[in-house]
Order: sequence, then structure tokens, then C-alpha cells
Amino acid sequence: MGSVASRIKFVYRLLADIDADFRAVEARLKESPGLPVDNPTTSFWTVPASPLATRQDTLPPHVDVAIIGSGITGTACARALLARQCDGAPLSVVMLEARETCSGATGRNGGHIAPDMFHDYAELRQDHGIDMARKIVRFRLAHLEELMRVADEEGATECSQIRAVERLDVHFELERYEKMKAALELCKADMPEEARDVYAVDGEDAVKVRQVQFLNVIMYTIVSLQRFLLSPQIVGVIAMPAGALHPYRLVTSILSNLLTRYADTFRLRTHTPCTAIDPPSAASPHYIIHTPSGPLTAAHVVHATNGWAPHLLPGMRTKILPVRAHMSAQRAGRALAPTVLSSGRAHVFYVGHPHGMDYLTQLPGAHGTLLFGGGSAPAGRMVLAEVGCADDAHTHTGIASHVGGAMPGYFGHANWGAEGVPGGDEGEAGWGEGRVMALWTGVLGASADDFPWVGRVPFKISGRSSGVGAVGGGEWMAAGYSGEGMVHAWMCGRALAYMILGVEDEMQLSEWFPAVYRVSEARWKKATLERLAGEF
Repeated sequence: MGSVASRIKFVYRLLADIDADFRAVEARLKESPGLPVDNPTTSFWTVPASPLATRQDTLPPHVDVAIIGSGITGTACARALLARQCDGAPLSVVMLEARETCSGATGRNGGHIAPDMFHDYAELRQDHGIDMARKIVRFRLAHLEELMRVADEEGATECSQIRAVERLDVHFELERYEKMKAALELCKADMPEEARDVYAVDGEDAVKVRQVQFLNVIMYTIVSLQRFLLSPQIVGVIAMPAGALHPYRLVTSILSNLLTRYADTFRLRTHTPCTAIDPPSAASPHYIIHTPSGPLTAAHVVHATNGWAPHLLPGMRTKILPVRAHMSAQRAGRALAPTVLSSGRAHVFYVGHPHGMDYLTQLPGAHGTLLFGGGSAPAGRMVLAEVGCADDAHTHTGIASHVGGAMPGYFGHANWGAEGVPGGDEGEAGWGEGRVMALWTGVLGASADDFPWVGRVPFKISGRSSGVGAVGGGEWMAAGYSGEGMVHAWMCGRALAYMILGVEDEMQLSEWFPAVYRVSEARWKKATLERLAGEF
């Protein structure tokens, strides 16, 4: 009886601890995430730093559009806004960044352009209908081609290392793998063209796979699990087209070009956080943006700060959740085959919690640096400490330990071999000498209803009324990508620019932009933490 009583006490204590953890998370989410900390961990992507890392353009007294944030969203919005200058009076645009250029989530992510196609398709179809489900999937898929096109136009293809890769969803648990295969079949039935090159491989079976070769010659190859050189413990792999890139170099290259191309009308100011925003009033028809370098006025204010958006938009607290995530750069094991290190693949490893995963890309080059992140699935309750945390100056010891040690198990110790050693082309960057060269954190913005928030910010959310400016006036936002920024942010930023300019019909926004991503009071009221918690 005593042992039974002890077990009951243990269960009650555990439940009480869990309840206390959730209450602590909720309390954090109701508070402001604050401004980005001024001493973040060093992201591998940002070494060497861009010449644009620190830029102190003169702060103008007034602009048509002030963009807060210098990541991929703000860059996409600025590029689309500035491109319209040939149609009339030029727009004046200033971009404000609290730290160095592209020092937020964009410059700290995994370098994936890995759109979810079938993973949540059934839920999208059930909740929003087949037409909207298709539109959402196509929107995600369009980002690889779109980013490759932009990189080409901006002369940034080589420096950004943008490339098509094969994404491998690697499964260690049979139940989840079978669910994903069923989801894939549903997607294939509804979207056969988009899902044509997605295939699953498991057990001893081999699959005949279609491949498009030079000059669009169609060939077929036989694929088995052995081809992927992964752990013998995996139960199956689902492969699909995806992309990878150096996100920091793409964004800083585009911004550098914009600053040259629109030297008279576009300015970038780093180390200049927006500390407060005053709404239009009788004294000023425009928004007043306060910074440590002094105030400026703007007809439009764009919030492109993702996980930090709730700081200046209090109404978005508990709607966009700042979440600290972990990334690393690691040396490959010396037995890994050249096909693994070719930079032609991206991996997503599914193990543990159904909503958790680890992810991996490889840099082009002889030394094959691996960019590996995640840790949320095996972290269990530890990950609760990361929800509502906007401090990217530190790492979580438990999660960092997983990120630093998981890969040999994922590939299989025989496939991994001895640990890699520093190569001659690593320069003087000061990377660690063991497997882990660099370990850093970044702050993503998780949406309470899973979708990005894009559009004009209602007064109910901002608490500030709209102004009257050169092209209308108002506050706008594009944020809340839930860790999938590379397959959402660029086209969300572009769509936002078209909304600001009032050219939605001309640019056929309704044809390609999912309406469920738009900001509205009705959506805002429905997006609750209780709803989000119900998914887990």
C-alpha cells in the first residue's frame, strides 16, 4: 500500500508541476518580449559579417513607409514598394533595425526552403475546404522558384548558395510514418501535379522514381532505403523536392542592391530600435516613431519583426508566441559518403513528440559543414522554457546537448565514423575544434492559429488609429510564420507591399495569396492559447 500511495503522490506532483509550467508559459506570453537583446549568440551564417551589418544612414524627419525589421519579410516588402516608384511619385522608405542587419530569425535559421506539402493537408482540407487547402500548399511550394528568381535578378545566386535539393523526411516510428503516407496519398489524389515527384520508401521494398534530367529528359531510377545511408533503425523515408540557401547572404545582398538602386529614397539604420509609436493626432497627421536617435514620422508603419511583433503590438500577445530555437554548425563524420555531403539533400528527422522534429542541411564545399537544429521533440517538458523566451543570447543546456549529439545516431554510427576535424579552409573564424563548430539560438514567432498574420493592423489590436499619408496611411504587419519563414515570409512581405500600395487587384493577390492569412478582428478573437493547446 505504501508503494501505491507513493506512486499516486508522484503522479499528482507531476501533474501539479506540469500545470505550473503551463501557467508560467501563459504568464510570459502575456508580457512584452521586449526589444532584441544586444548580445546575441553568434550565428554561423553571419561570419564573416556583411559590409551592411552596421549601417547608419541619416534618419529622415518623415517617410512614406517605415519598416521595422531587416530580415526577409522587411526586405521583400521594401523591394516590392520601391519597385513601384516608376509608376508615379517615388516612395520614401526607411528600414529600422534594433541590432545588426538581418540579425533576427532570418540570419539565425536552418537555411531550409522546405515547404510542407502533405503533412497538414488533411487538416487544411477539413477546416478550410479543398480550394483553400490547395492554395496554401501552392503558396508554400512557390517560394523555392520565387526565391531563386529573385536571387538571379539580384545577382545573388552564387553568394546565397541557393539550390534545389531533395528533402528526406526520416521516420523512426512506424505509427507516425503510416499516418504521413496516408496524408501523402490524400494530397496526391487532390494535387497530382504538385505531388508527382514525392515518394515513400520503406522496409525491403524498392521504388521506381521519376527523375528529370538535362533538357527535360525523363529517366527512372530504382530507390531503396539503403540509398540514403541512414540509421538502420529508421522505418521509412518520404522524399520530395525542396531547396536550401545561405539566408543571411541573400537578404544582405538584396538590401545592398536596393540601397544602391534607390539611393535617394531608401535608407537603412541599424542599432536603431523603435521604442514607441504614437498614433496620428491633431498635432500630426502621421505616426510618430520614437528611437534612441530621435523621432521620425511616417504615413505607414510596417511591423516585420516576427517573434518580437507583440512588443509594439500588445494586442498580438498570446497570438504570436516568441519561441527560442536552437541551431548549430557541425563537422561531418569522416565516414559519411560523398552523396550525403553533396549539399544535394536536406533532412527532417521525426522522433519523439508528433509536433517535434530536427532538421539538417549541408553547405556546398569540400568540408561539408552540416547545419543542424531542432531539439524540441526529445526535449519534452524542457521545451516549455523556450516558449515565450525572446533571449537569443543564451542556449538551453538540455536542448543544446541533444542538438550537439544526435547526428551520429540519425545516420548510424557505422555510417558516421570518426569525428571530423578542422579543415584548412575554415579560416580564422574561431569555431570550436570538436564536432560542434558553433551553437546559437534564434527567436521565431509561432502563430496561435498556425497561419501567418498579414495585412492592416486593426485599431483593436494596435490601440492606435490610422493616419492620413501619401498613399493612405496605417499600420501593417507580416509575422507569425511558426518556424516556416522561408516558405512564407518572402511572398507575405510582397503581398503586404501590394496591400499598402492599394494594387491588390492589379497584382491578382486573390489568385495566389491565401485569404486565411489576412489579419482581421474576427480571426484575432478566435486565435486563443486554449485552441492551440488543444492540438497537442
